[in-house]
Amino acid sequence: MANTINDKARDAASKGQDAMDKAKDAGRSALDAARDAGHQATDKAKDLGHQAMDKGRDLASRVSDTAGDALKTAGQKADQLASTVGDRAHTAADAVRRHAPQEGMLGNAAKSVADTIDQTGRYLQNEGLTGMMSDVGEMIKRNPIPALFVGIGIGYLLARALDRS
Repeated sequence: MANTINDKARDAASKGQDAMDKAKDAGRSALDAARDAGHQATDKAKDLGHQAMDKGRDLASRVSDTAGDALKTAGQKADQLASTVGDRAHTAADAVRRHAPQEGMLGNAAKSVADTIDQTGRYLQNEGLTGMMSDVGEMIKRNPIPALFVGIGIGYLLARALDRS
């Protein structure tokens, strides 16, 4: 009988060991399956992230191109406007020459004003707004301190003008 109990205990222990081995195998299989699912989810997330980044880059590029085109068009319109103002300055200079006295101190002053208006008109026609901005930038680089004071003065005058309105 002792042998029977021992045999039964051994059989139970063996079955328990088999059950533990099967549980370990099932656990390993579950772990492998979870690991594979995790890798697949990570790969899918990476793919989706790359797709989103590509779409974002494309959208940013299109927006940048559109903004660049709009700025280019605005610059061309501004240059055309400056040229038109230059034409009108020529007309104004001619009007000053025709209607102002031709001799004496007043005639010299009128001639000087007409010449200045005429030069300004030619400058606007030749350079346009783009050229003017470039020239202003160069002048500021050559004379930074006076440019700073002029900027402060213009800011002060604008602030006063806005306070009154």
